[in-house]
Amino acid sequence: MELAYILSIWLLPVLVAITFHEAAHAYAARFLGDDTASRLGRVSLNPLRHIDPFGTILLPGLLLLARSPFLFGYAKPVPVNFRALRNPRIGMVLVAAAGPAMNIVLAIAAALSFHLLVYLPGAVAQWTALNLKNALVINVVLAVFNLFPLPPLDGGRIAVGLLPDVLAKQLARLERYGMIILIGLLILLPTLGSRLGVDLGFVSHVISKATNAVLGAILRLTGNI
Repeated sequence: MELAYILSIWLLPVLVAITFHEAAHAYAARFLGDDTASRLGRVSLNPLRHIDPFGTILLPGLLLLARSPFLFGYAKPVPVNFRALRNPRIGMVLVAAAGPAMNIVLAIAAALSFHLLVYLPGAVAQWTALNLKNALVINVVLAVFNLFPLPPLDGGRIAVGLLPDVLAKQLARLERYGMIILIGLLILLPTLGSRLGVDLGFVSHVISKATNAVLGAILRLTGNI
C-alpha cells in the first residue's frame, strides 16, 4: 500500500479525533464559566490550534519507528482556570470528561456511517470504509487512554475532582511527573520485562482490554455485529 494512500486513511481520522477532543474541553470550560481557552483562540475546530508538533507528530512517529508495544501522543493541552468555573470541583470533572465523551460520540458516528457505505461506488466505498474503521479505533483508543486515572490525563483530573480532599491532593501532586510515569509504565517497563523474560506490560493490557470492550459495545449498539 502506497505511503500517500496510507496517510490519506489515517490523517483525517487522527486530526478530527484530536481536534474535536481538545475543542470539547474548550467549549465545556467556556460554558461552565472560564473563558481562558476562548481568549486564547482554543475554542475552535481548526486543527492547527490544537496540534502539538512533538506530542501529535514527532512522538507517535518515533514510537512507531521504534516498534513500541504501545503507540500514543497528545495535543496542546487546553488551558483551563478551574477557579474561574462556577463550580470548580464539579466543573473540573465535566471539563475533563468532555474530551473522552466527544471521542465516544465520534466513534459511534463512525460506526453508524458503516451502514451508508452501500450507497458509494466501489473504490470510494473502500477508502471511506478504511477511514471510518480508523476513526472508530482512534477515537475509542483516545477516549480510553485519556481516562487512565493519572494527571495530566483527563481520567486523572476526573479522579482529582471526585476523590476526597486528602487523596485528591496526593494525586494532583503527580501531575508534573505524569508523562514520565506513563512512558515508564507503557514503554520502559514492558521493554525491561521483555529483556528479563517477564510480562510487565500490565497497564497496556488493561487499556487494550478496555478498548476492545468499548469497541465491541459500540459495534453492537450500532448494529454492526
